[in-house]
Amino acid sequence: MIKKIASPLLLQSEKLFSAKWFQSYALILVGTFIMASGYVLFISPNKIVPGGIYGIAIMLHYLLGFPIGLTALAFNIPLTLIATRILGPKFGTKTVVAFILTSLYVDLLSYLQGSKPLVPGETLVSCIFGGLLIGIGVALTFKAKATSGGSDVIAMILSKYTRLPLGQLMMMVDSAIVLLSYLAFGDWRIPLFSWITIFVMGRVVDMVMHGFSYDKTLFIISEKHDEIRNRIILDLRRGGTFLHGEGMYNHVKKQIIFTVVNPRELYMLEEYIHRVDPDAFVAVLDAYEILGKGFKSLSEKVEDQ
Repeated sequence: MIKKIASPLLLQSEKLFSAKWFQSYALILVGTFIMASGYVLFISPNKIVPGGIYGIAIMLHYLLGFPIGLTALAFNIPLTLIATRILGPKFGTKTVVAFILTSLYVDLLSYLQGSKPLVPGETLVSCIFGGLLIGIGVALTFKAKATSGGSDVIAMILSKYTRLPLGQLMMMVDSAIVLLSYLAFGDWRIPLFSWITIFVMGRVVDMVMHGFSYDKTLFIISEKHDEIRNRIILDLRRGGTFLHGEGMYNHVKKQIIFTVVNPRELYMLEEYIHRVDPDAFVAVLDAYEILGKGFKSLSEKVEDQ
């Protein structure tokens, strides 16, 4: 279902009834409820099929009248058993609890809400806010080192036999399920809206898991590397690293400055580099996450998980 996953399926060694144990299960309780709310209030009433087991369950609900949560559970249980046999014991108790809770929440909320969308006649709005809620729920579940099951499990099984990258297989599985929605309902708007939801879900998961980062990573190649180094350390009060490189064309040895700055500092540094060496080579990349001195520490990152 979601495109960027680290390793939430691995068995954890949390002490029973410890603070960490309660925190994990609290995240699962809240995360699965938020996820189920996204499906019931926005996704299912509009026949949106956002990949995964719940995409299949939504199609079967409208074609055959099966309850969505129970149908998803009926897929997840044998999938987990098969995956455990093929891949080994990688699916801990928290994952089982998570997909059972999600199924229960979906059917309970469906019973209370009915089939009426929260925002009638606004499919695009439902795509966005449904993806938002599901993304938040999935990310909170991931933070508890669990998963709600689904297409990621199918992808893991396929990866064992095909040797293809897991992320690529997950996109293939989800895309196949989304395309099935056209065959099921005969309406191209459904897969198109579904891909919007998948995109929103993926972005939200990334943001909840890793937070917002506006920092920039710089690679600077310049003959004036010492002057630039002094500017970074003395004026911007940032650190950096000299990397030793070699030109591909003439094999000339070069000093490459690697550093991370915020957007304001980037503007100041670019202006200075242009002044001292207009021929400098500068590569600017978005820093997805920065851990270490001067930024969030690795210890804080681990403790927050």
